[in-house]
Amino acid sequence: MTWSHARGHGRAAGVPGRRTADKESLTLAGRAGFVARGVVYALIGVLAVQIAFGEGEESADRQGALGQIAAQPFGSVVLWALAAGFGCMTVWRGAGAILARGAERKVPAQLLNGGRAVFYAAVCWATAAYAAGSGGGGSGNAQPQDWTAAALKLPYGRVLVALAGAVLIGVGVVLAVRAAMRRFLRKLDSGAMSPRTWQAITGMGMGGGVARGLVFAAAGCFVLIAALTFDPHRAKGLDATLRSFTQTPAGPWLLVAVAVGLVLFGGFSFASARWRRL
Repeated sequence: MTWSHARGHGRAAGVPGRRTADKESLTLAGRAGFVARGVVYALIGVLAVQIAFGEGEESADRQGALGQIAAQPFGSVVLWALAAGFGCMTVWRGAGAILARGAERKVPAQLLNGGRAVFYAAVCWATAAYAAGSGGGGSGNAQPQDWTAAALKLPYGRVLVALAGAVLIGVGVVLAVRAAMRRFLRKLDSGAMSPRTWQAITGMGMGGGVARGLVFAAAGCFVLIAALTFDPHRAKGLDATLRSFTQTPAGPWLLVAVAVGLVLFGGFSFASARWRRL
């Protein structure tokens, strides 16, 4: 075998190895992203429980969760770690949109992953801004109202805002239904779990997914109402949406149920970091 032939053979053998290394790197990025998501959802759920019992001072949204973390020893380090985790999630979702192969290369799935990548990029930037001391860009409840007000000023703005609300409602319904149907189990390596672990993760995925879907749908309803009434102040952020559950006939107990569900979704995110097939 000549040196040039051996060199070519080495390159050919090295390509699969490089692909394997790239896949492992993306897998690690995805797992880091799920851990970051779990931390934020669990903290939001805890804050919402405190609000339900009249004890919470922080807002029950990402801002409030980051504020809780910042107040702890080494909070700044944890905030930067979360920003890195969301950055990893951005990379993983983006890779799913761009590098999908075979049956996974479907336009709807690629668009969904692309949208998720953009979303997590925004969350990463906001978390890093908070860690750097800028406060993350203002109140979590004021931002949706500002965005809605700006959108309503655009040509056909009312239609656009109504469409955005309808999309949020649809996303919430889909998330809740998929969770209730346990569709998430298809993406988990259930063979690596004990029966008890499988049951616990199934419960967390169902309860957490339904609660998350309910929050999305409720936020979408407020956006839709803002469009119908031409009043941007009717739009609500996550904190105000959660607080609105206390104004239902169920009182604070509906908020407690949703808050516990969000904590469960945080736990499910941690389980996804361990057992999801990436």
